[in-house]
Amino acid sequence: MLGLLFMAKKKKLTLEETVALIQQGNSSLLNELIDAYKPFIAKTVSSVCKRYIYETDDEFSIGLIAFHEAIEKYSPERGSSLLSFAEVIIKRRIIDYIRKQTKNQHLSMDLMNHPNEEDSPGDVIVNELSLEDYHKKNDEQLRKEEIIRFQGLLVDFDLNLSDLLENSPKHADARKNAILVAKTLVEDQELKWLLLEKKRLPIKQLEKKVSVSRKTIERNRKYIIAIALILSGDFIYMKDYLKGVLET
Repeated sequence: MLGLLFMAKKKKLTLEETVALIQQGNSSLLNELIDAYKPFIAKTVSSVCKRYIYETDDEFSIGLIAFHEAIEKYSPERGSSLLSFAEVIIKRRIIDYIRKQTKNQHLSMDLMNHPNEEDSPGDVIVNELSLEDYHKKNDEQLRKEEIIRFQGLLVDFDLNLSDLLENSPKHADARKNAILVAKTLVEDQELKWLLLEKKRLPIKQLEKKVSVSRKTIERNRKYIIAIALILSGDFIYMKDYLKGVLET
């Protein structure tokens, strides 16, 4: 950890620059970075498990693996910081683990209680309801956290959720067109860079790539920026919503 901090101080490396070096094959930096962020990993895992997590716990090991995965997959072009991205990956892996454990526990109990027969209808209903309730609670929590991350990102563009509600296109076709404009922006690396770097919509350049007028782009500027940020970032639930809008 001291070596990592010394190198970061000496070369003034950001966390993202450190990750870039690791992705290029610097294994010693990888070990130091993971060791330095063990408290972050433990805190993130604990937030899902709702209890204190020790380094000897299986959940902590899964968190370490997930953090390593986040380092390997991270790209600044996602529009989010490494820690925000890692937090999402860690929580996903822990939730997957808990779900698997829950299913195995239910299966073990069922075999003990009904070794030579199928589950009774009552047991099946109870198990399904408990799992469904668990899934709903975790999905709800992840949605809330996703919205909080999104709100933080909007601040960099002088936007907030109230702006989006007020400036959202009223008609379904207009919303679809705005989403398609945002999709075109994100798929063009130069336009995407201009948006994320300059913190503004590159209207002049974007106008040449889409079939809608400059006036329409300007009118829906805030909405297009918001959608582009969602498409650029790791916003799973919001992306699902946008997919539904396009399919209707």
